[in-house]
Amino acid sequence: MPNVGAHAPYPSNSPSPYHPAQADPYNAAPPPAPRTSRGSGRGNRRGVGADRLALIIHSLADIAAGFLGLWILLYLLEANHANVFVDFVHGMADWLAGWSQDIFMMDTEGLRVFFNYGLPALIYLAVGHGAAAWLRRL
Repeated sequence: MPNVGAHAPYPSNSPSPYHPAQADPYNAAPPPAPRTSRGSGRGNRRGVGADRLALIIHSLADIAAGFLGLWILLYLLEANHANVFVDFVHGMADWLAGWSQDIFMMDTEGLRVFFNYGLPALIYLAVGHGAAAWLRRL
């Protein structure tokens, strides 16, 4: 009859520090979820509102710059001002760039339109994309 009380017959069953039991790979705890670059993990809904607001600001800045750029293009290509679409784009561009009209006074009308509508387009892009990037970092 084997000696049961003195020591365990097999080293893998031994709870001693000299022969630790091997971990069971099938019943091991799952690895921790990877952390995102946003800091502490607060669940799936972390920052959703800030991301949506950033997307809205980013999109509005792109749309504003698009209208201004389209008006510059239509003007330089001498589009028909009696056309409804051209009139709509001109009205939107005037409204968006109303605060910056006549900053540049030039003899050449094409350059005047380019700079007076191009500057607000660049400002809308810079401020809109900068604010969106700042909100995404929150």
